[in-house]
Amino acid sequence: MLTLRALLADPALELRLLVPGPEGALDTEIVWVHNTELGDPSRYVRERELVLTNGLWLDDAEPAGFVAGARRAGAAGIVFGLRAERTSTPDELVEACRAADLPLLEISVDVPFTAITRAAAASYAAERQETLVGLVRRGNALAAAISHGAGASGVLAVLRRDHDLPLAVVDRMGRVLGAAGAQLDPEQAGVAARALARRPRPLEVDLGSLGRATIYPVGAVGDVDAALLCLRPVTELDRAERDALEQAARFLSLEVARQQTVQAIEQRFASELLDMVLSGAHRAAEVPGRLRAFGVDPAAPLAVCAVAFRAGDPTLPGMVEAITDFFLAESLPALVAGGSQDVVAVLPWRQPPSDLSALAGRLVTGLSSRFPDREPVAGIGGTAPDAAELRRPLAQAREAARVLRARGGGPAVTTFDALGGYRLLLGLQEPEQLQRFAETVLGPMREHDRRRGGELEATLRAFLDHDGHWAATAEALYVHVNTLRNRLARIAELTGRDVSRTADRVDLFLALEAGSVGEELR
Repeated sequence: MLTLRALLADPALELRLLVPGPEGALDTEIVWVHNTELGDPSRYVRERELVLTNGLWLDDAEPAGFVAGARRAGAAGIVFGLRAERTSTPDELVEACRAADLPLLEISVDVPFTAITRAAAASYAAERQETLVGLVRRGNALAAAISHGAGASGVLAVLRRDHDLPLAVVDRMGRVLGAAGAQLDPEQAGVAARALARRPRPLEVDLGSLGRATIYPVGAVGDVDAALLCLRPVTELDRAERDALEQAARFLSLEVARQQTVQAIEQRFASELLDMVLSGAHRAAEVPGRLRAFGVDPAAPLAVCAVAFRAGDPTLPGMVEAITDFFLAESLPALVAGGSQDVVAVLPWRQPPSDLSALAGRLVTGLSSRFPDREPVAGIGGTAPDAAELRRPLAQAREAARVLRARGGGPAVTTFDALGGYRLLLGLQEPEQLQRFAETVLGPMREHDRRRGGELEATLRAFLDHDGHWAATAEALYVHVNTLRNRLARIAELTGRDVSRTADRVDLFLALEAGSVGEELR
């Protein structure tokens, strides 16, 4: 770095310090040198430039005015060049610099200003070369960390070899992917994630007790997926530190992209495993191997938990990751798979059922913190003795979650057995029996809808959902009450069940529910 102290240390320049200026002035970086003979140099001198002058302006201007102009411009100091006609620095100039607290140096009559310019150029060239060498060396170290699987923390460790900065990497879901010299709690990580999602994205984020942190976006696949956080305000970072942080952010994008690819593959495998379970016996042999890949013992008793949100979309981006993180924090191996209506977790379980409900309660509480504007619910199925018996508890857990979501209130966690009533009875039947019952009762009506593009089944569902209230059903369907009566009369003709009779209405309701439960069990 080019400083006054470095120039004074060069014997070839024959410089002499006359006024040292304020404390630290000799070690402040000089951005360049500026030769001027104007009485007021302030219009042309840049901040932290070193002013070189032979004093030709002395015939027309006062030293105090020249010094005041250099001070106004933010000059790093003044170098007065001696000449054969003036072999000493004017006392008035020395006094003016001392009064303005501006460094003043004197250069020998035998040394031209070009020598200072060459020294400055050589210093900058050496500094630039050192910076480039450092970037290449650090780039090689970062590439090695990525290729060896050191992860985000490995990248941060490389960065901290050169710069002692507190660092962390947080993704859009508020997960801490790596940290070095910094410790973020979940709330602080969430603040960083929300700042990352803002448009326009801020340069800094306030992390409360940790102070302000500078944000370096980390892009992976077409968007900013994470942030490299330096727990220092941007004004406290020098150029070398900012360059190093930007370089590390680019390498972190490779690591984030790798993690996203791995997660996508794992999610695909998890979803395929659920399909295998629901497919029945002809794919049952593949299930144990897939479970082992996720660290779940297929020979152990297995529990299933299905999670969804009550209002709006039943699932959201980041939900699978949040549930996976929960089970990792609980030190429980689990297969977590997301679908359009819920997210399912399969885990080994040898404890009492009440403990599983308590675990699901903690999961729901954690999701509420991660998604503060949503209301999560969790349904728990029965326990399977091993992987071969997973189909029924899987369907039961999903049905329990569906019921909780449809209720719009009440407990956030329930087991399938606790639902009681017709759902428990339906859950005890084989899926083929349920499908046959549904088809026997509803088959003619469904065939009518298929052939004529009708809405009889939708009308029946709406009528039952509105507890048989004609006006409310008609309003929900946007039809006249007479139209509703005609449709229900047609349903009675096709199914042989009249919705005005309690027994027939029960048959129709159970047939509709049996179809849904049977599909899940299949």
